[in-house]
Amino acid sequence: MALYDNIGRNYAAFRRPDPRIASAINAALADAHSVVNIGAGSGSYEPADRTVLAVEPSEVMIRQRPAGAAPCLQGSAESLPVETASVDAAMAILTAHHWKDLERGLKEMARVARKRAVLLTWVPDAPPFWLTQDYFPEIAAFDRTIFPTSPALAAMMELAIGPARLTPVPIPHDCIDGFLCAYWRRPEAYLNAEVRSAISSFARIDAQAGLEKLRADLSSGRWAERYRHLLGLDALDVGYRIACADIRCTIS
Repeated sequence: MALYDNIGRNYAAFRRPDPRIASAINAALADAHSVVNIGAGSGSYEPADRTVLAVEPSEVMIRQRPAGAAPCLQGSAESLPVETASVDAAMAILTAHHWKDLERGLKEMARVARKRAVLLTWVPDAPPFWLTQDYFPEIAAFDRTIFPTSPALAAMMELAIGPARLTPVPIPHDCIDGFLCAYWRRPEAYLNAEVRSAISSFARIDAQAGLEKLRADLSSGRWAERYRHLLGLDALDVGYRIACADIRCTIS
């Protein structure tokens, strides 16, 4: 059973595309007129001005796709139900860490796309994030086992697809896409069970101790004292990257 068959039932309500992140993804897609969206979920970040085909393993997520969304096939990143070289670009937005075999998924992106592959992901070599450093270190420990570092990801993409480049995506303080680090300036949001229900990291841990500590630090003012410097920032680099690789031309 796909992970999001269990945790994705309220996903669409909290994981809405943020227009500033969407703009960065759109820029990375560049001149691609047709796109396959891998691990498409409820359809966030699918560009309205391009021809899109979605691929998603979870029936629960597919049912949450809105009316008028791009057509969606049920399938996995490692075995895309898509013909070879049938689209200009393949994109995968905050999903590659759920793939069973990242290298195979990247090779599938290279197989189906004619021009480029675009990932939005997180890298563990980024500066520490207060939430996972101070309150949920088990999330950080697990994420280091499933997310490749920037150099490792670039090398994997280079081998599977072609020349790769990683670009930081600073997260706005009022980000409307509720992924793990989206609430970096709104710590009270993490106390909301519905917010956490749309963040896969919390499905893997017993969060009670960390939540109690965070609640106490917010109540006492300790969090505000320690992280006062964040309150004046409009955006923050918390480790999200757009990784883009142009399809390597081969001579047959």
